[in-house]
Amino acid sequence: MRDPVRTVDRKVWRESGLSEGMRSIPEETAIALTYNGGTYAVMMATPQDLSDFAVGFSLNEGIVQSPDDIDSLDIVDLEDGIELRMWLAQSRADRLNERRRQIAGPTGCGLCGIDSITEAVRPAAIVAPGRSFSPQQVTAAMQSIPPLQPINVETRAVHAAAFWTPAHGIVALREDVGRHNALDKLAGALARDEISAAEGMVLLTSRVSVEMVQKTAAMGVPLMVAVSAPTALAVRMADAAGITLAAIARADGFEVFTHAGRITPGIHGQGVVDVA
Repeated sequence: MRDPVRTVDRKVWRESGLSEGMRSIPEETAIALTYNGGTYAVMMATPQDLSDFAVGFSLNEGIVQSPDDIDSLDIVDLEDGIELRMWLAQSRADRLNERRRQIAGPTGCGLCGIDSITEAVRPAAIVAPGRSFSPQQVTAAMQSIPPLQPINVETRAVHAAAFWTPAHGIVALREDVGRHNALDKLAGALARDEISAAEGMVLLTSRVSVEMVQKTAAMGVPLMVAVSAPTALAVRMADAAGITLAAIARADGFEVFTHAGRITPGIHGQGVVDVA
């Protein structure tokens, strides 16, 4: 499999003059997701954790309901990219053919190629109430991400999506040049390991767009936290889906935009709460 990081020559201009040296940068590869011989999507992504990407993308797109719906998965390294070659049961493949589209998207594009406004802003799944969290847990969870990003530590150029629970801290983290890809990879990792998404929170090192909310809702996660601001549509979608959306997370705090009842001072993530 391809190395997710490359080292390249570069020249550096500073006030002191010109210097030369090397820099580590993330790889970006065309990844084709195919089902029963037909291409469904081509995404530009980091060539790492591709089994997770295949499963998570398939789940978040509604192509499958469970990893078991994928009869086989082969990762095929081609001259110009990588094909994630999946085979589905015939009944599910027939349903997929009814809605098949071909996408050639830029880095991490979650909506490129969608051919209707209705499909682009489709309602997100409704998330169950889930547990509550303290502000201290949210802050500690976000602060635990940077040391667990080996590609970003080396390149300072990729996004991460992580899943944190009160009992275990960060149980999975995936990196990619595209924020949507990182979240799909995380979804696949949780599904393959049969981790209950209702017990924790999704952590994002990116802004929150509407498709990030749709993917989080498809995973069944009650709380998402991001370092950057959400879009207005993302806030409306999170509110409708019953997701607690926290963003602009810094060392000294964060802002909550929807369903603030899940974040309660003085608790330690115990029990189910009213999230209105």
